[in-house]
Amino acid sequence: MKERPISITIISWFLIVTNIMSVIVTLVNINNPDVKAMMQLSALSLEVQYLMMVIGLIISISCGFLMLAGKVIGRNLYVVWTILSLCIALFTSPLKTLLIPGIIFFMVIAFFLYRPKANQYFLAPKVSTI
Repeated sequence: MKERPISITIISWFLIVTNIMSVIVTLVNINNPDVKAMMQLSALSLEVQYLMMVIGLIISISCGFLMLAGKVIGRNLYVVWTILSLCIALFTSPLKTLLIPGIIFFMVIAFFLYRPKANQYFLAPKVSTI
């Protein structure tokens, strides 16, 4: 198996740590009336927003661990889910300009996820432990 590029290690751990922190922040703010008031500005219902948030957190944390293990599904799932969620946000968010930093950040991450060394890492044959 090829050695994991440092960029993949950084991205993976960043996803894991920041999304675990997001779980904590979400649990702390779930009943905050100011947060609910802001969320109600969206075209999506609160229930749908919470469902997407939970699914997104689970997917992002899982993708971090999958990418650390060299699984190409982790990289692809992260990219597809992020594009899908950004598209939904573009159509439903009342504050579209706040999406710009996230879009730029995603483009930087995608750049590193698809560099030649990353491609070699994800597409390298895995050694079976069975």
